[in-house]
Amino acid sequence: MLSQFEYHSPLGPMTLLVEADELVGLWFNDQRHFAAQYDLEQIEIKATPQIRTVIDWLDQYFAGQQPDPFAIKLKPQVTEFRSRVLEALQDVPYGTQTTYGSLGQKIVLDRKRAHFYARAIGGAVGHNPISIIIPCHRILGQNGELTGYAGGIERKKWLLQHERIKYKKHS
Repeated sequence: MLSQFEYHSPLGPMTLLVEADELVGLWFNDQRHFAAQYDLEQIEIKATPQIRTVIDWLDQYFAGQQPDPFAIKLKPQVTEFRSRVLEALQDVPYGTQTTYGSLGQKIVLDRKRAHFYARAIGGAVGHNPISIIIPCHRILGQNGELTGYAGGIERKKWLLQHERIKYKKHS
């Protein structure tokens, strides 16, 4: 059974969605692709133990600590390919960044064809259903350029600055 809860972050309200003891969604309420596959009006608002765990994690993160991203059980409802992309994103440590190209090299078996997957990788990153904990904000364009973010570019800048990650402004 799904439960939801609203978290008030420094960047605006976020919705947490859990099923049993697994987090299935964490979105900024006004972001693109916000809970697209769920009818939130039909889901109970309830502070379950798993939601409390996620709230504690987010409180630590926004307080400048580095909570363990693997401390929360995640269950994003995505395709197998997107799941591989999200797993690779989880390997990008706090305070560091990577590029779409590097991410592609990690998940595509045929390295010579990795560039053909760039759009699919970008789509998977852009539709990440678990913001911040699966750190899609740490993905930058070629040469460290700032690129889009479903939660909004200003939030991405804030998150990168919060983690002291340097980036280049998109030209």
